Amino acid sequence: MPVLALVSAVLVITVEQLVAWTYGVTGIIGLLLLTLGLKANSPGVSSTGAVLLALLLARPAL
Repeated sequence: MPVLALVSAVLVITVEQLVAWTYGVTGIIGLLLLTLGLKANSPGVSSTGAVLLALLLARPAL
């Protein structure tokens, strides 16, 4: 069980750092909104975070 928690924590930190490095502060805010919305069971907040991340990902293609 502790190994699973450690692997999960490392994965979360890696994804967060990758988003911060690639998309900057806006990416971190989008990821934070998405995470907080999911934990608080708030569809409006999680949708805002998801849309923000989607716009950041689609920006190079537009």
